[in-house]
Amino acid sequence: MAHIIVVGNEKGGSGKSTTSMHVATALARMGHRVGALDLDVRQRSFGRYLENRAHFLTREGLDLPTPHLGVLVEGPDPLSPALTELEQDCDFILLDCPGSHTRLSQMAHTLADTLITPMNDSFVDFDLLARMSPEGKVLGPSIYAEMVWAARQMRAQAGAGPIDWLVLRNRLGTQAMHNKRKVGGALASLSKRIGFRVAPGFSERVIFRELFPRGLTLLDLRDIGTEQLSMSNIAARQELRDLIAALNLPGVVVDF
Repeated sequence: MAHIIVVGNEKGGSGKSTTSMHVATALARMGHRVGALDLDVRQRSFGRYLENRAHFLTREGLDLPTPHLGVLVEGPDPLSPALTELEQDCDFILLDCPGSHTRLSQMAHTLADTLITPMNDSFVDFDLLARMSPEGKVLGPSIYAEMVWAARQMRAQAGAGPIDWLVLRNRLGTQAMHNKRKVGGALASLSKRIGFRVAPGFSERVIFRELFPRGLTLLDLRDIGTEQLSMSNIAARQELRDLIAALNLPGVVVDF
């Protein structure tokens, strides 16, 4: 069966679609068969990203490795038929969840072999994972963390494997080092309590906003004639390389 990767976070603006697109496309470029589903039926940022890619490649006459975008069906369970169709031909299926609690998102978390939760690297977004006191003490897990716990329980009851939960520290800034260390320390402590791993994600870079309209990723730049990569782009490629390695996905050897 396909390995299911879920990108979930109940807050918007954390870089979910950028993370989804770069992980899915990186796996496709490494020779894996990758399916994709956008579960945010209103915003559809991930779906539009992949559609932009298809249009750009057709217009430019290019053939670049691309995840296959599945289609949700109508009905009480739109997810299962879409997954069944993708699983026939895919090694990995990536599900991008909306930035809010929905039934689709809840279902997706129970199916996750790997769960990626991007969060902005600040205490403003820390309450995604835990409730905090004004003094900075952890009071308990957040509603989202409790949903992940419930998903783990359901998988255990069904005899499925555990969820490997990775929290990404996105938009790591070069300033405010004291705050960065405090967030890192709080995450390290919390990870032991509620069971996730922590990894650095993507820094804030203009290039990500420029890539979306053409449906491109950092790994495509040389293929479209961008021979000289800036130092920022090279650093961003290394961030992606580190992320794929941190995921520790079955059968994946980072070779870009």
